[in-house]
Amino acid sequence: MTYIVNEKCIKCKLMDCVEVCPVDCFYEGKNMLVIKPDECIDCGVCEPECPIDAIEPDTNEGIEKWLDINTKYSEIWPNISKKKEPPLDNEKFKNEENKFEKYFKENL
Repeated sequence: MTYIVNEKCIKCKLMDCVEVCPVDCFYEGKNMLVIKPDECIDCGVCEPECPIDAIEPDTNEGIEKWLDINTKYSEIWPNISKKKEPPLDNEKFKNEENKFEKYFKENL
């Protein structure tokens, strides 16, 4: 098992999770974070730190798309190990649905 970041993170990027990760397995894109599955040690420390439930185990149903996204972009985006300020307008995106289709940026 590993943990992944789902679409709830898009445009929110709160980063409380980054501060607690003991192995620095978070990677930062333009408008979301991802976890590198091969580096995640499955400790679960990050999951309760996310106030919007954007982190979940890869054993949850329907998570395959997000496992693929986390795997792909953790190979491309830079590693992040320190919490940064979230986007200024993050509050208005917290409960929005279909954020991947609307806002995802590859940041390539």
